[in-house]
Amino acid sequence: MAESQRSTLSPTDVQSMEFQETDTQTHLFSPKMSNEPIKLDIEHAIVGDDPRIWSNAKKNVVLFIISGASMIAGLCANIQNPANAQIEQQLHTSSGDISLSLSLFILTQGNFPVIWSAISEIKGRKTVYLFSIALFTLGSAIVAVSRTIGLVIGMRILQAVGSSAVIAIGAATLADIYEPHQRGTMMGVFYSAPLLGPSLGPIIGGALTQGLGWRAVFWFLVIWGGIIFSAFLFLFKDTFRKERSVTYRNVLKRRLREQQSSEAKDESRKISEKELQVNVENQTSSKDIEGQPTVIPPSAIREIKLSITDVNPFPPYLSIISRKNNFAIFIASGLIFAFSFSIAYTCARTLSMYYNYDALKTGLVLLAFGIGSVTGSILGGRWSDRTLARLKAANGGISFPEMRLESTKVAMVWLPLSVIGYAWVCQERVHVAAMCVMLFLAGFLSIWIYTSTLAYIVDANTGRSSTAVATNSSFRGLSAFVAAEIAVPLQDSIGDGGLYTLWAGLVIITECIILLVLYKGRKWREASDEREKQKLDGK
Repeated sequence: MAESQRSTLSPTDVQSMEFQETDTQTHLFSPKMSNEPIKLDIEHAIVGDDPRIWSNAKKNVVLFIISGASMIAGLCANIQNPANAQIEQQLHTSSGDISLSLSLFILTQGNFPVIWSAISEIKGRKTVYLFSIALFTLGSAIVAVSRTIGLVIGMRILQAVGSSAVIAIGAATLADIYEPHQRGTMMGVFYSAPLLGPSLGPIIGGALTQGLGWRAVFWFLVIWGGIIFSAFLFLFKDTFRKERSVTYRNVLKRRLREQQSSEAKDESRKISEKELQVNVENQTSSKDIEGQPTVIPPSAIREIKLSITDVNPFPPYLSIISRKNNFAIFIASGLIFAFSFSIAYTCARTLSMYYNYDALKTGLVLLAFGIGSVTGSILGGRWSDRTLARLKAANGGISFPEMRLESTKVAMVWLPLSVIGYAWVCQERVHVAAMCVMLFLAGFLSIWIYTSTLAYIVDANTGRSSTAVATNSSFRGLSAFVAAEIAVPLQDSIGDGGLYTLWAGLVIITECIILLVLYKGRKWREASDEREKQKLDGK
């Protein structure tokens, strides 16, 4: 893995590489090409074994593996539901403890990706995948043999920790191997896998619980975890390249400046200005160093190593959410996810209480929501890429991340209407076929929008995509936790009609936030870039 992170540039090429205070790099190539420096953004920094130029077959293997791993995250949160009654009976516990095991799981799964994202900046993607999946598999095995609810809750938290890595690192991996104009489609394919979890989870969990008992549910997860672990171990090649990491770049520049400033104090002040311009090894005063581009010697490219202090996840986390465009889109993303979690959770309760459906039939009804979500994810991703390409062509070949959000408009009118339709179909106890139609539409339209917001988060945070997606996951987890805690009391007090009429209002607010980012996000983002640049210059 270390070898894959090294640049294969010649010393001449590396010596001509300059990390500048913007998100660009300057490379001087052979005279046959041009005498002018060519500006390359950090996304296209030259690296060895560039994942962007891998064959489509190799990229598809990566996409298939991380999609399979991401399904774990969706399955885990829902597969236990059909087994809850049996767990409560056999472990002599209460429904409150069962509810706690579910709520803590989703809260932990949402917030731990920030830690995994930081570790991946040091150890690369593959090491994080292997370690996290191993933790998930271990937690699943211990739950399967647990005799107390306390141990079940503890190991469910360990499961959440293990299953959470792919949420952040998976999207970052796609950013490693695909160009921005391809990411909408690939994000749609990637995200369709965990969306199957809320639908397949109750079906698989119900069938295993009825046939073999609740412990079989977790042995199934052990087997699935083992398969995914083997796939990462033998078939996955690390995609992380530190030269394309904002964290790596900033640490490298800071260390070089510190070194140059220290050496400058020891240099003779009689060195002429002309000698400084000719020989980059001669040092200027500290003021001169701050005013000029930092020249990176070959040894720095090869020898730089990050420590845990360099990738402290909390400063980048605060930096990410301090950007207005990010904070706004995180709020919108969290609300969409909370809605999806709430509708799957309360629909199962409605079917059990008022339609007398067992776990397996409930899972089959919820499959409508899952199919709608998967279809919306794939088609929405493709439409997102198509919209970006169209607007880029109309703008003279220049694109910016906010263009992608234009693709969400087509679903915005219909999503609130589908939510209201679902609300009163459930409230009036209409035939279950009508409920399936509303579930399909709600899943299709909500994830159509969500896919574009996820791709936007990656595009708008170049070089720090894993941290941005991890921060988004934190917002999602917190939103889903709150939604899970208040859903049942609200459902009992105002019914499905009142609950999902409220959700329709929240969906409209969500859409307004997305439109705000569409029209104001570029200005906010560029202002944040300038502010961070000035802050870095002052160090």
